[in-house]
Amino acid sequence: MPLNTAPVHDHLLEAAPAQVSDAQAAAIADEYFGQRGTLNRLAGERDLNFHIAHGHGDDRLLKLSHPLEDPQVVDFQTRALLRVEALAPTLAVQRVYPSLNGEHQIPITVDGQPMIARLFSFVDGVPLHRVQQRSRALRENLGDDLARLGLALKGFEHPATADHELLWDLKHASRLRNLLVYIQDREQRALVERFLDNFERHALPRQATLRAQVIHNDLNPHNVIVDAEHPDRVRNILDFGDMVHAPLVNDLGVAAAYQVGEPDAPLATACEMIAAYHRRCPLLAEEQEILADLIATRLIMTLSITAWRASLHPENRDYILRNTGHAWQAVQGLARLSREQAQEQIFAACAKQEEPRP
Repeated sequence: MPLNTAPVHDHLLEAAPAQVSDAQAAAIADEYFGQRGTLNRLAGERDLNFHIAHGHGDDRLLKLSHPLEDPQVVDFQTRALLRVEALAPTLAVQRVYPSLNGEHQIPITVDGQPMIARLFSFVDGVPLHRVQQRSRALRENLGDDLARLGLALKGFEHPATADHELLWDLKHASRLRNLLVYIQDREQRALVERFLDNFERHALPRQATLRAQVIHNDLNPHNVIVDAEHPDRVRNILDFGDMVHAPLVNDLGVAAAYQVGEPDAPLATACEMIAAYHRRCPLLAEEQEILADLIATRLIMTLSITAWRASLHPENRDYILRNTGHAWQAVQGLARLSREQAQEQIFAACAKQEEPRP
């Protein structure tokens, strides 16, 4: 696959958030979905999100797409969720509900801003990023659920994938070079360049030949809800807004990046997730070979894109930079390993799952 070093341009990430008041959102929820309750505005990268609390459980989430979002992309996300619900009804993923007229997507205009309104499930629990002590069982459950999600999306096709480009797509990681100027620390920038070089040398040439399909592409701790009393149990996987058609292993690379642990053994915890994924959906040898490169690339992608976006939207800086502390620690830990050492740990984790059980 050739280098994609085109200038960075993602109109949605560059654009200011849409302007919708709480009162307007409440009116939309009532008129189109028959939902009344207490609204609480939630943070989001592109869409506007409102938690509708009913006071008796069974809460909902109203999502309003950004005015610049392609309606085809919104439909892509909705159809994927409906497919997962049909093929994997017990999988803990967000559900999308029909409006009063039976449609899952309602085109609306708010103060001249064209949007699409949708209604989603809202599951009580604890966002994973707030869980300080994460168990091996949790990481294994995450790996297994991600594999199940990939299996449910296997074969799913949609016209939007033909020309849908997303800056967060690992296939386009070479574009990060245009963003490195936003990383102020020279030593940190050099570390990012080192891992980007590794991606272009080892992982990028494989991207065009690996098995590919629609993937979630964003299993970060802010997109996972766990049980408050049993935090090893996944209650909900959220936010299908970064879905792309890409190599299947990229999905695991993204997810495992957020499970990289302490600098003295950075891949130990990530390998627990990888092993569980491999048990449900076996990784091919060529996928195992580049998985460490993909993990590191997702981390440097987080650092580069968020540094750039924080400069564009200082008012949303805290939300944009929410994952950077872990990302820097993880990158520094991975830098202590040679590429061969990282590969060996992943090979061993997968091989252990293939051993006959007593």
